[in-house]
Amino acid sequence: MGRSLALWTKTLSFPSRNSPNKSSKHSITTSINTSSCTIFAPATTPTKDNHTPASTPDVSDCEKDKDIMGSVVYCIHHKEGCKWSDQLRRLKGHLQTCKYDALPCTNHCGAQIARILMDDHVRYTCIERVIKCEYCNGEMKGEAAGEEHSRTCPVEPIHCEAKCGVKIPRRMLAKHKVTECSKRLVPCRHCGRQFVADTINSHTTSCPRFPLTCPNRCEIVTVAREDLEHHIKHACHSMLISCSFKEVGCRFKSLRGKQMDTHMEEASQQHLTLMCSMVTKQQQQIVSMKKVINNLAVNQSGTLIWKISDVLEKLEEGRHKLCGDGLELISSPFYTSQFGYKLQASVFLNGNGSGENTHVSVYIKILPGEFDALLKWSFSHTVSFTLFDQSEKPCNIVESFVPDPSWENFQRPSTQPDSLGFGFPKFVSHETLLKKRQFIKDDTIFLRIKVDPSKIVAV
Repeated sequence: MGRSLALWTKTLSFPSRNSPNKSSKHSITTSINTSSCTIFAPATTPTKDNHTPASTPDVSDCEKDKDIMGSVVYCIHHKEGCKWSDQLRRLKGHLQTCKYDALPCTNHCGAQIARILMDDHVRYTCIERVIKCEYCNGEMKGEAAGEEHSRTCPVEPIHCEAKCGVKIPRRMLAKHKVTECSKRLVPCRHCGRQFVADTINSHTTSCPRFPLTCPNRCEIVTVAREDLEHHIKHACHSMLISCSFKEVGCRFKSLRGKQMDTHMEEASQQHLTLMCSMVTKQQQQIVSMKKVINNLAVNQSGTLIWKISDVLEKLEEGRHKLCGDGLELISSPFYTSQFGYKLQASVFLNGNGSGENTHVSVYIKILPGEFDALLKWSFSHTVSFTLFDQSEKPCNIVESFVPDPSWENFQRPSTQPDSLGFGFPKFVSHETLLKKRQFIKDDTIFLRIKVDPSKIVAV
């Protein structure tokens, strides 16, 4: 590339040197701003034919320029690291080869690059450099084209988007996601539900529609897992089954099918007899269970609170009874303790015996109990009857007694106990019951029967 002398020497510094010309012994340190000798001509007088005589060069100026061109100078790239120095006239030749001199990029990217850096620039940084793909070996010119190719290179290995951990060439990714990826969704071929591919095997161990072989090797080859139990119990013809009357005593067994059907027809009378026997046993069990339940429900505290409702109706009904005993109301049984005496109370609202039609009569009687053989006889606990006054300031009626050991009513009871028992024929008069206090409220009275082993009589 051609350059003018002024451009070469514009920023040069000249080192000191000894000139062979005596008039140039001093050091040249000034910057040179001219590129050739300047010729000056002296003043002339025009001739008759108006021709100007030729100019005569100024010899001293030419010698001065020659002296300058012979001066020793440094390269203009001295600060960049070039060590060259020589006469100024040789600078132009040096710059044609100076490795620090800038040249236009050979790829025509527009950049001025030093010769020493040109190779690296062309290979690595030039925006117009030729880029070779490390995966497909394809060549692209220009950085933009290289970046575009890096996003679409079909051979470049990339990670699966489903995060299965596989790195695969871009061109094979679509097929991988559909047929190979362990994280793809695949349907179970038995139940149709979708699962991640790497969990489908564990699903088959519990899939309800997975086909299983009948354990009895019947004519049905496979049965769905959820249907297998029903198949074995109700449909498998290779299953040895018991007669449906097994629970009542029939011991017949055969394969499901014609043989069992024949047995059911021929053994109908036998089955009926077995059923009747079973019904009899069940009835006995029911009676026994009722007895146990009743015993569990029996009061075992020694105190019975007896609620009697529809008092006025029952009182009127007792007055119209044809028999002289009137209408007897019977309480539920109760025990004096968990393993004690069994008792029962009775009430005649219209009275009984000496209290008939004038008083309410109350009685207590002993019933045969579960533990009579272990108890002490005769019965000797204090028995008290309390009729509750239901007003705000109650005044209850209480009567009690201690059984006499000689009384027959309190000896160990037989299976046919006395129908009446012992008590008070004139417990409370009808006048007191109906007109005084508030013994009847909401057509209901409350009577307490309490058994106490302390033998303390209430007054």
